Amino acid sequence: MGRVITLRDDQRLEAVLRRDPSRHLYALGDLDPFFRPHAHYQGLERDGDIAAVMMTYRATEPPVLLIFGADQQATAELLGEVAESLPDQAYAHVEPCFLPTLEQIFELEELGRDVRMMLRDPDAVCAAEPTCPIEQLGPEHLDEAQQLYMRAYPGNWFDPRMLETRRYFAVREEGKLVAIAGVHVFSARLGVAALGNIATDPACRGRGLGRAVTSALCRALLTDADVIGLNVNADNTAAIRLYERLGFVAEVELAEVLATRAARTVAAACRAT
Repeated sequence: MGRVITLRDDQRLEAVLRRDPSRHLYALGDLDPFFRPHAHYQGLERDGDIAAVMMTYRATEPPVLLIFGADQQATAELLGEVAESLPDQAYAHVEPCFLPTLEQIFELEELGRDVRMMLRDPDAVCAAEPTCPIEQLGPEHLDEAQQLYMRAYPGNWFDPRMLETRRYFAVREEGKLVAIAGVHVFSARLGVAALGNIATDPACRGRGLGRAVTSALCRALLTDADVIGLNVNADNTAAIRLYERLGFVAEVELAEVLATRAARTVAAACRAT
């Protein structure tokens, strides 16, 4: 048995997360001051070492819960120990092996299966120079970016604050954005980036624009990040092949679920009436 602790020493926490950055990509990037106020880390301590870590990110509604760990026994023990302190509802990214433990706490609605891919061959990105003009985006392009996502990726989770990183790249045709690639997490201080919000206008697909903006983004990220990864739907074989050609390797399977604590939800409803 271990002891559950709240992890506030960021240097110690970073050292633990860097042991397995492919699993802890998002949790590691969220140590950046841009995200840190919203990230709550809990760990299982054994014999003075941290055997497992999980994170709740509270800037969204519902919060995001990340459950990953090479030590399955320690991570499952941690999840069970902190069950009562978890939000009543969470959007969870979970390694599938932890779903049975999570099901003891929540009712789960599975939203899909993803693959975590990590950039392992930077030379492949550097060789994939875009063949069309690429535009770097910032906060001033918010309306245009949102319009493209409405056309191309209506279910996309997009945090407008991430445009402040200026790690968004796009192709423009006839005055309109038609392809875009950006980041969900980025920290130059930590050297970590998680790609996301990659989309191409349906009318412009099949022309290599997604590859162009993604390669431009990765080339920019390589100037200040050495831990670069992304999540992609496990059924999206075309996207997986694209990322493989750019030097990414599939390393971790994950399930996306909406986790709802039924007992507390019912109790809250009864009190409201």
